[in-house]
Amino acid sequence: MNLKQYMRTGEAYVWLNAGAVTICLLMILGIMGLIAVRGLSHFWPANIMQLQYAPDGTPKTIVGELYDTKTDPVSRLTEAGMPVPKTAKPTDNIDRWSIKQGNKDVGGQDFTWVTEPFVHHIEYPADLIKLERLEYGNFYGRLANVQIDGKTLTGPTAYDALVNGVAHTNDLHAQIKALETGKIGSINYDLEKLRLEERRLQLKNKLSTAEQERINKQRETLNTEFAAEKVKLDALNAKLNNEQATFTTADGTQKTLGLGQILEVSRPNSMSVVDKLGAYVTNIWHFLSRYPREANTEGGVFPAIFGTVLMVLLMTVVVTPLGVVAAVYLREYAKQGTVTQIIRIAVNNLAGVPSIVYGVFGLGFFVYVVGGSIDKIFYPEAAPQPVFGTPGLLWSAITLALLTLPVVIVSTEEGLSRIPRSLKEGSLALGSTKAETLWRIVLPMAAPSIMTGMILAIARAAGEVAPLMLVGVVKLAPTLPLDGNAPFLHMDRKFMHLGFHIYDVGFQSPNVEAARPLVYATALLLVLVVAILNLSAIALRNKLRERYKALEN
Repeated sequence: MNLKQYMRTGEAYVWLNAGAVTICLLMILGIMGLIAVRGLSHFWPANIMQLQYAPDGTPKTIVGELYDTKTDPVSRLTEAGMPVPKTAKPTDNIDRWSIKQGNKDVGGQDFTWVTEPFVHHIEYPADLIKLERLEYGNFYGRLANVQIDGKTLTGPTAYDALVNGVAHTNDLHAQIKALETGKIGSINYDLEKLRLEERRLQLKNKLSTAEQERINKQRETLNTEFAAEKVKLDALNAKLNNEQATFTTADGTQKTLGLGQILEVSRPNSMSVVDKLGAYVTNIWHFLSRYPREANTEGGVFPAIFGTVLMVLLMTVVVTPLGVVAAVYLREYAKQGTVTQIIRIAVNNLAGVPSIVYGVFGLGFFVYVVGGSIDKIFYPEAAPQPVFGTPGLLWSAITLALLTLPVVIVSTEEGLSRIPRSLKEGSLALGSTKAETLWRIVLPMAAPSIMTGMILAIARAAGEVAPLMLVGVVKLAPTLPLDGNAPFLHMDRKFMHLGFHIYDVGFQSPNVEAARPLVYATALLLVLVVAILNLSAIALRNKLRERYKALEN
């Protein structure tokens, strides 16, 4: 068989398509592998090195984690002002290391670069300690003493006392957080509602003496409760300052820290592989469950996970019925003609509009026009503070619903077009109305296609960032949109989002080097969240498809 005959068989095109699919899969696996390795390796407890660095002949002790290595020619290092050996040629390559030395409140720099030829006496002492703090990042050094209950402990017992003390202060932090977001938060919320109620009655000229006395009595009761809870809060905060520890840095500086400033304490150099594996799992859990801190360069991403999932679910609730109703009308009720064709073309074109345009529209129409009108009609007492006339969760969900609406419409129409006409006619012939046929026959059989559109909508909406920056997402949200205060789901609140968190940490961070691993870890987490949402929808779609397969046949 010659080449021309072989090409006519079509086998070559099959292999070409298979090769293209394989290349795409390899590219996807490569990207995901890079993100996973760069992100997940950040949580492994790295050993702490101690080295002598003498670029000018005077040795200086540096303690920290080996963060990155690079190889550069001597000429480039000379231009950058980094020390190089006098005997090195301009074309020679020299390794340089990035050391995460922490201790920003002592030395002022979180990272330092060293050139490998001037590094001497590398060792990994077992007594080096790594601290994860609430502020100023990590701390590396040696434990000098611990002051607990008026006693100063040194030696082997000091480290055990430090670990127990940090565990105790972490429990105090949890109690303080529960008190602030629980009882005190509810009291403040009730006080604000009471203030708005009083203002509303004033605007309507209905604030009688009896109403004023009732409000004053409720306010007095709430203030009494707040004072009692404030005493508890102050007592807990006072306990955080009762215990301290003193550490020695690499250059011999003594640094005293309150145990309330420390979140985690460890000695990575003395940990076994099993211990490090346990710490690795714990670090990942803390990343998933804790709140961000230090301008989002430290801590966890729980509010961003919560906000992303909640926003996507709300968007799905909005876009699915709208898309299905529009598709049903176009396919089952609208007269097929030029107007209908133009509408379909317009819907398809909407899918190609840049997302930032939807964000601008959402800000201008939903936030300022609709939200501002809602505030004037229903919340005049809150003026000049906006309630719905400011970016929030509701407008973000509606804006993304508008963005993904064309996908749901097109997918649903495709599903409706594949339903055999004989089934509809048979239903009508048996006495069913058109509405009953639509509800009991057409929509159930089109459910897999509806789910397909919903899956595509979720996949696109979960990763959008540009429109959300205008209609509701913020760098740091003080409270979650869902809490224990009625009406529980606060649609007017701003929220955090994984996509915006990646942008903020990667491009707006004051400490780029420290934030780089978090960018990879958060990106991997966003992909996993989208995958979980999609897989859940796919499982539901497959279940519906199996249910109605017999009816289709």
